Amino acid sequence: MRIGIDLGGTKIEGIVLDESGKTLARRRLPSPQGNYRATLEAIADLVLGLERQTGGRGSVGIGIPGALSPATGRIKNANSTWIIGAALDRDLEQRLGRPIRLENDANCFALSEAVDGAGAGARSLFGVILGTGVGGGLVVDGRLIGGRNAVTGEWGHNPLPWPDEAERQGPRCYCGKQGCIEVFLSGPGLARDHAAATGQATGQATGQAAGQAWPAEHIVARAARGDKACGASLARFENRLSRALASVINLLDPEVIVLGGGLSGIERLYEAVPRLLPAYVFGGEVETAILPPRHGDSSGVRGAAWLWRADELETALGHPEGRPEP
Repeated sequence: MRIGIDLGGTKIEGIVLDESGKTLARRRLPSPQGNYRATLEAIADLVLGLERQTGGRGSVGIGIPGALSPATGRIKNANSTWIIGAALDRDLEQRLGRPIRLENDANCFALSEAVDGAGAGARSLFGVILGTGVGGGLVVDGRLIGGRNAVTGEWGHNPLPWPDEAERQGPRCYCGKQGCIEVFLSGPGLARDHAAATGQATGQATGQAAGQAWPAEHIVARAARGDKACGASLARFENRLSRALASVINLLDPEVIVLGGGLSGIERLYEAVPRLLPAYVFGGEVETAILPPRHGDSSGVRGAAWLWRADELETALGHPEGRPEP
């Protein structure tokens, strides 16, 4: 069986899948904030608890909000800052007595949707995260493409393509650059853009303090009810998303692009983006499918479980005699 762990900033989720992808067990617990040792123990306890529940021993894959540096073998670029610089895989291998696979959570999302999700059967898939941040992952012939620097799929930190005058400078991104795709296409980016365009702020209707920008979900809901200003903000978002995805298609030309993250639930994206893409893709012909995720919020943890291929499972289980006592 396969065990997947999704390490988030506020929660750690674990899942057990059988070889067909059926869920055998699932658990969640809070992430120990700011404490690496406690995080390590929480993951190990979650794995062992899932094994007790299912009565078996599984391969272990873990999705993290960051990446494992090929240069140092330690975690980098993680928004859960307390794991930065840690050798998380080696520490867990010692604790659990078996090999561990670590991957960026966006890569896990892409793998899940490629294996048995919306892109099952496609030779190439680009998985997109549109949420608090913007990320992605690339799967070709069922294999993740991690890249020499472990940054494959980080399209959110490229500049927004074909900017107009109002977009050219762009807001500053946390990465230190200005005008990154992430500052336009993340949930906070949509909220900021709408506030700048309209001057609107929240009040009693959203339960937010006066003076704060309307959150993305409020803009989407009002646009669905016919609010013209919110509709215009979503139209700008759709155009920017189309330009950004056109640059992905021009570079990688995947068969399928699957959208994930909180903003992937905006139904109108799946009509608007395919309609807008031909204006930006080289040659004007676009056969790439733009799809919602099949597994939704579960894709990250499921993708972590799929990090070990079927022909690797014997290696993934390690040596039973090295298994710690629960």
